[in-house]
Amino acid sequence: MDKKKIDANAFVYPMPMVLVGTHYQDRPNFMPVGWINRVNFNPPLLGAGINTRHTTAEAIMDTEVFSVNIPDVTMVKVTDYCGIVKGKNVDKSDLFDIFYGALKSAPMIKQCKMTMECKLYQKVEFPTNTLFVGEIINAYADESILTDDTPDIKKLKPFTLTMPDNRYWTVGNELGEAWNIGNEMKE
Repeated sequence: MDKKKIDANAFVYPMPMVLVGTHYQDRPNFMPVGWINRVNFNPPLLGAGINTRHTTAEAIMDTEVFSVNIPDVTMVKVTDYCGIVKGKNVDKSDLFDIFYGALKSAPMIKQCKMTMECKLYQKVEFPTNTLFVGEIINAYADESILTDDTPDIKKLKPFTLTMPDNRYWTVGNELGEAWNIGNEMKE
């Protein structure tokens, strides 16, 4: 099969949807982010690519902390709404039940069954976006999503984003065990 050349601004699939929490003008604010990934094992670091024009980017630069909240499929509408309205114009703090851990300026969402509070580790500025690398200080999970004290993706029921078609998707079925299924190819 031949390959067709496509737009160089291609996206890697899937992109997990999260709600990044910050404090903006002394109130909690939340923004959906699909450009997020673990970037280091120890210390546990994750990176979030956020357009520098967003209120969330401004708040992270100001407070140097943020939260990462993983919404499930039942939260797709409120997650999308948080991306439609700007935190500078709309107070989103009453959309969720909020709690705090060690970092008092990193609001977390009780309705999200898995949350993490992060301290800014490093930022890398690009022409339109900043990559905020956060060290995960604490992670929290509802017992309802745990299997053997580990988050279970089937119970968590996260959703993903695809671009450039701008669609949300549920997570599919397991294919096999990582770092094991390929052993069948060893001679």
